Amino acid sequence: MRRNVDPELVSNRDFYAVMTAVIVPRPIAWVSSRSAEGVLNLAPHSFFTVACVDPPMVQFTSVGRKDSLTNVEATGEFVVNFAAEPLFEQVNATATNFPPEVDEFAAVGLHLEPSATVAVPRVAESPVAIECTLHTTLELGDSTVVIGQVRHISIDEAMLDGNHPEITRLRPLARIGRNEWSTLGEVRDISRIRWADWPGDYAGPQNP
Repeated sequence: MRRNVDPELVSNRDFYAVMTAVIVPRPIAWVSSRSAEGVLNLAPHSFFTVACVDPPMVQFTSVGRKDSLTNVEATGEFVVNFAAEPLFEQVNATATNFPPEVDEFAAVGLHLEPSATVAVPRVAESPVAIECTLHTTLELGDSTVVIGQVRHISIDEAMLDGNHPEITRLRPLARIGRNEWSTLGEVRDISRIRWADWPGDYAGPQNP
């Protein structure tokens, strides 16, 4: 038996709760931005991923009209700070709906660090900062997808294994359903199988 959930038959809030419980885990864009008046903002967005490889781009979604979106549209810049497990309390605290004139860096006790390519500062305590300029925004219903072109990535050398960021050192946070968060858990390694190496004979699609 399966439970069927139809977005036409349940409230938007209930359907959103189901979607965020099954589209998991979601990485977090901990976005720092600056308003046109110079007020800093820092907020987590869990609708976040890579948008393009060449040129390198990332995207996050603002559900509703958040300060991050307003600031990025006004200045054309933002930084995605890595949401690491040791910063769990601060990441969660910056999700508070502070008024636009409040500087979240100061409110939650984080330190600023100058970025290399944009005027928006990064979180000094975060192990990775992805500096971006605005490429485009896309309005979809009650949400706006923000696509930024990556201009620079800064990585704490303690997170590196040679030249490669090492996942157990980074210790990423992720969002799941309700008020739940997840940490790294078990890491498994498996290589992709090339078609030339596929075992046995392929008999074509099988009908259920």
